[in-house]
Amino acid sequence: MELTQILAFTVVAALLVMSPGPNGVLIAKTVPTSGRTAGFANLLGFVSAFYLHGALSILGISIILVQSAVAFAIVKYLGAAYLCWIGAKAVWAAYMGIQSSGPVSPSLTKRSLLNAYVEGFLTNALNPKVSMFYLAVFPQFISVAEGSAMSALFLVFIHSMINAVWFGGMILVFSTLVKGAQNPVFQRWLKGVTGVVFIGFGLKLATYRLD
Repeated sequence: MELTQILAFTVVAALLVMSPGPNGVLIAKTVPTSGRTAGFANLLGFVSAFYLHGALSILGISIILVQSAVAFAIVKYLGAAYLCWIGAKAVWAAYMGIQSSGPVSPSLTKRSLLNAYVEGFLTNALNPKVSMFYLAVFPQFISVAEGSAMSALFLVFIHSMINAVWFGGMILVFSTLVKGAQNPVFQRWLKGVTGVVFIGFGLKLATYRLD
């Protein structure tokens, strides 16, 4: 693989990572309420899901997913339901916080690192757009003559590292604001807003169609 191809893929992947999406919303929800470590657990889940999608693309399973309307619909609706479920939980937590007469202790809102990892992993693993991205870009940057599997894994590695740097920086930024973000009123508004955004992403995914 030539350097120009690597640089071109890096630019494309960086633009994809930096575009608004459920990953950034999840980080924005997790760090103020559960801390920086939970945010990095989210991030580890993101990266793990990228390698899962990359492996599926290499094995050709993602091609079946894209070409089969039934398989694509199943994954799409599972992903949409999961995003809506996360959003509904956040909105309900915000509503219960508003209904409560006293402040909510930040420690009560923390999730375990395993739960944070699973949230990050499922947010990406159940998103068929990630597999579609790999299926679309791999043929453009990998020639038949070279080892396609190793080259594809290398591209996944680049994508995951860009993801780690971008969202790692976002986690550090949010963690510096954590004292102000632990204000109960702020947390309730944050949960409500991120919940609505997650539901919006879920509905958008549910109505997504292959062209």
